[in-house]
Amino acid sequence: MFKGQFTYSVDSKGRVSIPSKLRKFFSNEANDTVVMTNGAEKCIVVYPYDEWQKLESKLKNLNSFLPKDSKFIRILLQNASEDTLDSQSRVLIPQHLLDFAEIGKEVLILGVLDKIEFWNPELYAKYLEKTPETFEQIAAEVMAK
Repeated sequence: MFKGQFTYSVDSKGRVSIPSKLRKFFSNEANDTVVMTNGAEKCIVVYPYDEWQKLESKLKNLNSFLPKDSKFIRILLQNASEDTLDSQSRVLIPQHLLDFAEIGKEVLILGVLDKIEFWNPELYAKYLEKTPETFEQIAAEVMAK
């Protein structure tokens, strides 16, 4: 599973390297292919292809006749983009996703269990600051479940 944080540069073409410490968790089934889309927060979520297929299976179980379900499916999929890592382990991030996440020349890369997240480092710092509870308080509540 993916874990850790890394700060990388985005090149002039919108490519970013996937850190080797994260690449080692790509399964053979992913075939070095990822699917990227907008996150629920202001970030880009990156799924290895096999993990994306698991998510698609969950989407198929949603009720497309329910407005919230259908809107969620549409927004998630309309922004999705598939890419294969190049010889330097880079992915090309579509401009509409870079714009959505407000990512410029620098990207914070987070390993988050079954996916990777790309964040604007400043927006991620603000995201952490806006949570009024401390990590200890959140941990006590979440881990007590």
